[in-house]
Amino acid sequence: MYRHIIWDFDGTLFDTYPVMAGVFKELLESEGMIESVETIEKQWRISASHALSYYQDKYKIDDAFIADYKRKKLAAEMEQSKPFAEIEALCKYIASTGRKNYLLTHRGESSIELLRKYDLERYFSQCITSKEGFARKPSPAAIHHLMSEHQIEKTEAIMIGDRDLDLISGKNAGISACYFTNESEGNEHCDYIIHDFKQLYSII
Repeated sequence: MYRHIIWDFDGTLFDTYPVMAGVFKELLESEGMIESVETIEKQWRISASHALSYYQDKYKIDDAFIADYKRKKLAAEMEQSKPFAEIEALCKYIASTGRKNYLLTHRGESSIELLRKYDLERYFSQCITSKEGFARKPSPAAIHHLMSEHQIEKTEAIMIGDRDLDLISGKNAGISACYFTNESEGNEHCDYIIHDFKQLYSII
């Protein structure tokens, strides 16, 4: 049994990628550049920094474009982004059984605001965002901090995420890793693969 469940945010707790991709697509189109939402979302699933670098190289978008994107994205996310089905029930179940949820994200305070919007923050024992200044995943630094702060045994912790960098950060910290994906491919960096969060009940 895992007593300490560490969650990624984007694409794991919350279904934010379609919102991110939609805003970016609209801005590209306003500049006469055409990309499908699916193609944009694929880049964002690697990482936000990767996606922005990719499109800077491809379309030579400038800092003003990126700043405009970040502003519009934040507004759209606060209005449109929602947690995945079963997330509220899972987090409540984990907390009600005397175990702990943690958030580990590269995102800033908007992640906390979205948790609060859907009354989920109360189920989390600690949230680590970009504000804390830890090295970015796949560095295990933030997980090591949680392990020290909450006296977490490696065998009792699991990292849940939708990207390799989430999984590798967990493995680098010596804990288990669970990959959430809609695809059918395997992943060498995880101990478990799930396609529906209901599957977690048999794991945790």
